[in-house]
Amino acid sequence: MTEDGDAGANGTDADDPATEPGEEGLTYSDAGVDIGESEAATAALLDAVGNVVDTEYAGMLEVGDQYLALATDGVGTKLMVAEAIEDYTTIGIDCVAMNVNDLVAAGVEPLAFVDYLAVDEPGETLANEIGQGLATAAEETGIALLGGETAVLPEVVTGFDLAGACVGMADQDAVFPGEAEPGDALVGVSSTGIHSNGLTLAREAATLDHEYTDPFPPNPEKTIGEVLLEPTALYTDLLEPMREHGVRAAAHVTGGGWTNLERMGEHHFEVDDPFDPQPVFEFIQDCGNVSDEEMHRTFNMGTGFVAALPEAEAEGLADAVDGRVIGQVEAGSGVAIRGLEL
Repeated sequence: MTEDGDAGANGTDADDPATEPGEEGLTYSDAGVDIGESEAATAALLDAVGNVVDTEYAGMLEVGDQYLALATDGVGTKLMVAEAIEDYTTIGIDCVAMNVNDLVAAGVEPLAFVDYLAVDEPGETLANEIGQGLATAAEETGIALLGGETAVLPEVVTGFDLAGACVGMADQDAVFPGEAEPGDALVGVSSTGIHSNGLTLAREAATLDHEYTDPFPPNPEKTIGEVLLEPTALYTDLLEPMREHGVRAAAHVTGGGWTNLERMGEHHFEVDDPFDPQPVFEFIQDCGNVSDEEMHRTFNMGTGFVAALPEAEAEGLADAVDGRVIGQVEAGSGVAIRGLEL
């Protein structure tokens, strides 16, 4: 089980009313999500479950000389943006992406996906548009959609919730070891924007003085809602190149932002050339007076996936995946990026 999405493995996302940003600016905790509490809850769940073969991104079961891997995640409060502007065509892509990307970070090929849609009342438009997104993502990633479940729960759900689970297989020797080494290079691949993490903070900041239907100031041809709904990048095409170039560990930059790199081991991750953040991040930061550190602890800030591998292989991987070398692994602890120590 993984701590992913806005607030953890179970796809939960607290939405308590946020405080107004003060001198120190709006934080993810102000907006209703405490990453530390989420991680503690996830750890408690794993302790209760017991004999789970768990990696940082997927649970795995030995099946002969292979691993059967499972990942599950939801879309989080990005759903509330879709509901506000009545556009559900992209969130199915997000649901698939948040799951398949976790399997890819573990070194596992995603094979099949099921979804779970919970609604307070059934609606054909909602279901059809979500289905469009699921089908688009399945075609792009080559996975099979094996159906799913739609539950009508008027006393449990207000509006709707969308989550899914993905299964994959990999030879045991093909799975990434999961531990970077000092001296390794870091290769990054750009994101498409916010993806499906930190939307509780993003929504709160964006709507302090704007509506979702307002033009997005950096690009008035789009609305703020449309920019927030830009779907999560699908990273399945990274898997084979990463295997070919000897990747030791990978990080899908999700909830917790750049601290996700610490999933690759207790080292110091020096990031000196990340991808530039898309304009949506500056917009959110300005609207909520959010600190640089809070932005990097919450969002991907332009880089959605990072791999650690021997330095000699780094440029080859970067060329193969349309990425670039963004830093290196050193002895120590924490993540250094853009003058910040996380």
